[in-house]
Amino acid sequence: MTKENISKLKLLAEDVQDLNVFSAYLQDSVIVANDIKFLPKTKKLICVFNRFMWEDAEKGIFRGNKRIRSALVFDNVLVVKSQGINPKKKTKILEFLAIKTEIKNNYFDIRLIFSGDSVLSVKAEEIDSSLEDFGKTWETNYKPKHKI
Repeated sequence: MTKENISKLKLLAEDVQDLNVFSAYLQDSVIVANDIKFLPKTKKLICVFNRFMWEDAEKGIFRGNKRIRSALVFDNVLVVKSQGINPKKKTKILEFLAIKTEIKNNYFDIRLIFSGDSVLSVKAEEIDSSLEDFGKTWETNYKPKHKI
């Protein structure tokens, strides 16, 4: 039995700068609509991504391209709206681009932006979020590329 020598993310966000860090770690992650859940009674939004592990490239570590399941959780959420995301198409793959945050009328307007002009808009009372990896990693042949 081999043990993976992987440092899993376990991060908390309490301000816009923290969410910018989440955005960088989640860049090029993929998710399907079925892995996005808003629980209004508990004011919680949960998004489970297949996260591309960019931190390996940042550290100069070469062990192949890997992905890992990663849960992004927002607490104190009042409203969640989507644009270009059809909840009936539960297995349509959405490619994550960035998190953008603004303050509007004393609330936080947090936008999860995906390719194809798809956006998940989150209205929250405060920034209270976590990003945590779980499960085993897996290798992927695809490495996202960006034009400079």
